[in-house]
This record gives sequence, C-alpha cells and structure tokens, in this order.
Amino acid sequence: MLQDWPDGPFTRAALDLSDADLRRAERSGEIRTVVRGVFTRADCRDSIELRARAAAMAARPHHVVTDRTAAWLHGIDTHVYAEHDVVPSIETCALRGHEPTSLAGVDGRTRDLAPEDVVELYGVLVTTPLRTALDLGCLLRRREAFAALCTFAQVYGLTAADYRRALRRYRRRRGVVQLRELVSLVDPRIESQREAWVYLAIIDAGLTAPEPQYWIVVDGVPTYRLDFAYPRLRVCVEYDGDEAHRGRETYDEARRDWLRRHGWTVIVVRQGAFTDEALDAWLAELRTALCPPYSNRRW
Repeated sequence: MLQDWPDGPFTRAALDLSDADLRRAERSGEIRTVVRGVFTRADCRDSIELRARAAAMAARPHHVVTDRTAAWLHGIDTHVYAEHDVVPSIETCALRGHEPTSLAGVDGRTRDLAPEDVVELYGVLVTTPLRTALDLGCLLRRREAFAALCTFAQVYGLTAADYRRALRRYRRRRGVVQLRELVSLVDPRIESQREAWVYLAIIDAGLTAPEPQYWIVVDGVPTYRLDFAYPRLRVCVEYDGDEAHRGRETYDEARRDWLRRHGWTVIVVRQGAFTDEALDAWLAELRTALCPPYSNRRW
C-alpha cells in the first residue's frame, strides 16, 4: 500500500491504484475525496486553489465549471445539508463547438456563455460570481436560490442593480420568473444562508421587510448588532444557528436580556423552524409584535 501520498490532488489512474487501495486509504483516514474521482491527503488544508486544481482534473479544458460547483470554487457552499454526506457531481458546461462531457461523476451540459461570463481560477475555467449567482437564482429551489444571490452579493460586492442589468440575457430561460422576483429582494447585508431564509419567510408572510444587521448604540457606541430589526417598533428577529452561535449562548442570552429590559421584543428563530408549525409559530409572534394594541384605536 502506498504511504507517501502526493502533496496535491491526484486521481486513481495517476498513481496506478486499485479501487480497493483507495477505499482502504479512505477508511484509514489517509486520504479524502475532494471531488468525485479526485483525492488528496487527509491533512491537506482545504483552499480555493486545492478545489480548483481538483476540479481541473475532473473537467476537460474546453469545459467551464458552473452552478453549485462554480459557487464552491468561489468559496460559497450552496449544496444542501444532505449532500454533505456524499460527493456531488462536478457541474460543467461545454464551450461553444464542443460536446458536453460524458465522464462519470461530471454533470455535463450546454449553455450559451459569453466571454465575460467566464474567468480562469487556478487553471480551471469557471463562471464568474455574477453569472454563477444568476444561474443559481434560476436553478435552485426558491429559498436556496435567494440565499445564493444574497451571499454572492455580500461576498463579491454585487448589488441588486448588477443583477438587474444582467437579467436581459435571461429572457425566456427556465427559472427566470423566480430569478426576477428574488433579485428585487436581494440585500447584501444578509450574512448567512439561514438569515436569507428568515428574511424571505417574513416577506412571504406579507410582513414589512426588516432592516438587516441593525446596530444598537449604547452611550454613543455601536454595541449590539441584530440580525433583523424594526427599530421604531423595537422588534428584532434573531436566527440561532448551531455553528454561528455555538459557545456564545451565555453572551447571546445576556444581550437579549438587555434588549428586553430596554423595551425590545426579541423573536428567536432556531434551526429547523422553517416548515409547518414551527414556521407558523414565530411568524405569528412577529405579526403580533408588529401590530401593537394601540394600532387599532380611533383617534
């Protein structure tokens, strides 16, 4: 069994290994899969360069990496939770005049790309952040699509105006109706996928859009930042995700106690609260908070 693995990505064929060799090395924790059919030592640090070099081994020179794989190469993970247990296919499209790939583990398509839609990233052709975001806005399910648009806007400095200018080329494309609607809601201040889900759920419920990333100023100093706020009504909505808030529970509770003592209504949305009764419950709480008793008085 080979013990000295290469420093970078490699394929089974390049090292003349059997499938059994690879399975044993993966089980023992020596190597890991980067993309389907491409491996690296388990202790190699994940990076955009590593991902791109691995993708280049799985794609052909006349293919462009697209969609969720392109987002992954741009540092944005748009794969759903369940997909993290498997290695998803590399998504590519063929440049004009070439056939889509038929390689196993590569999802090959055709797409009408302009030169300005493509960038080279560590030796692999990839759709640009703008093109990738718009494609995902058409292809993904609605809330995942909105999260992708907001995340690309936040990370790459894109705006709703940038998206709107590019929309002309998407006329009659499948998913463009969803894309147009979501582009009008994009706010680069939304910092995570689940925050985007919270924001979209509020809009879909017919409620007024809150202000993302609102700072509470104490004695002239910005002190507490709220995920979403209605400052005049002193109502805020906070998303508690496991990763972002792990280890911060004591601080978060103290912060929210301060807010409540100072007249704020704090609505906490927890992981999994986006369907059925859980979704209805926090939206009902928010709807009540936004309609204080005095709002129905006759003056």
